[in-house]
Amino acid sequence: MSENIDITTLNGYGTTLASVINFPPDFDASNQYAAIVVSHPGGGVKEQTAGLYAGKLAEYGFVTIAYDASFQGASTGEPRQLENPHIRTEDVSAVVDYLTTLDYVDSDRIGAMGICAGAGYTANAAIDDPRMKAVGTVSMVNIGQMFRNGWTNDVADSDAAPMLTMGADARTADSEGQDNQFPLAPMKEEDAPNEELRQAWEYYHTPRCEHPNAPGYMTTRSLTQIIAYDAFHKAEAFLTQPLLIVAGSEAGSKWMSDDLYARAASTDKSFHVVEGANHMDLYDGEKEVAEAVGELGPFFTDKL
Repeated sequence: MSENIDITTLNGYGTTLASVINFPPDFDASNQYAAIVVSHPGGGVKEQTAGLYAGKLAEYGFVTIAYDASFQGASTGEPRQLENPHIRTEDVSAVVDYLTTLDYVDSDRIGAMGICAGAGYTANAAIDDPRMKAVGTVSMVNIGQMFRNGWTNDVADSDAAPMLTMGADARTADSEGQDNQFPLAPMKEEDAPNEELRQAWEYYHTPRCEHPNAPGYMTTRSLTQIIAYDAFHKAEAFLTQPLLIVAGSEAGSKWMSDDLYARAASTDKSFHVVEGANHMDLYDGEKEVAEAVGELGPFFTDKL
């Protein structure tokens, strides 16, 4: 059972998050349940992989919420498709804010997970917000690292400086009324540099999982907010919650999961590798998602 809801944020930008709340089997509003916030990848929406994971985790007995980020999907905010990592992180806590108002949610048993950039934002939110009592990640991307260092960590930080210039130029152009798009996944099949990222194109731009609210790009001005961003900033001190990281053995992005696992202060952390899986397999591959959920469900059951 699920229901469409709107969540008004208090992040100072006045946005409202279009969300879906999922209820566990035999839900009884007179009882209290643990809850999980599920955050979508960059360029995605709640109807895609985030909603898939949220629905499956509800079957484990949780109240779960998948939502569209501020400025994206069916949520409010201008400019459209802004990918501001600081606001994306705030969105996670905004959903926690909402969960604490529900009588049927135990505010001391709220967890959070995300996929791709949504996983990085979830980690960043948990660093800042100890109300999140357990953290899960799937195919995690630290969006700052990805744009600075490349998909497979082969670019030096300083070599990303031209992207700051590109973002700054876009801000100037935006102020003159122009629209500047920057792909978060390949916009055309021929733009993909490898098979893994070809599957990212396929996911967002073919019937595999395309959605009209998920165009697969962000505003180019977002680069000035992303390049210097570190989703794992101060994880060594403040990411103390139980942590489960899930990544595919063949994922080009796996190095970012490795980095958080090494940096997180948590004394209760584990890393599950899905053998043979790449980054995109964990979005919607039936076998791969089942394996990931088979780890996440018991993890959140134990920790919340």
